[in-house]
Amino acid sequence: MPTTKPAPSAREQELLERAYEYSLTHGLADLSLRPLATAIGSSPRVLLFLFGSKDGLIRALLQRARADELALLRQIGSADAEPAGLTVVARELWTWLVAVERRPLMKFWVEAYGRSLVAPEGPWGDYGRSTVDDWLELLKASQADPETAASAARRTAVLAMLRGALLDLLATGDLERTTAAVEDYLRD
Repeated sequence: MPTTKPAPSAREQELLERAYEYSLTHGLADLSLRPLATAIGSSPRVLLFLFGSKDGLIRALLQRARADELALLRQIGSADAEPAGLTVVARELWTWLVAVERRPLMKFWVEAYGRSLVAPEGPWGDYGRSTVDDWLELLKASQADPETAASAARRTAVLAMLRGALLDLLATGDLERTTAAVEDYLRD
């Protein structure tokens, strides 16, 4: 009989939120439990007890980051009863992605996405694939005729363009140029 993990305790949730804030500024690649624990007011032993392992903590952090993304997707996806249209939703996504307060989350996403490609057997698991699927579902819901091959190709192209522009923005900080490129693409 499969067992389900009990709901996280208040302390586990509190430490996860603190670890999440820490990881947004320090990243995950070189995450070490001792400095993390010190920074968030805990100990490595407590973190290991609560999350099972460093990989368990990383998985929890990735789930936490994904929760932020999914909240956006639900918010944008539920805005209208009728599909808003791919261009409208793409613009909303771009506005959300480039907000200065989300830069740490976006850098976190890039790191986790990249790690999921080079270390798919680790705690990063299927992170990259699942985020692609999540965003494609939102874009699909924005299309009036989503089941055609042309619609599938267009939403894939829009997703690729948004993510490429985001990578460029994160690397250069040039919001004006990258936004102009997004707008130019969406005019087609």
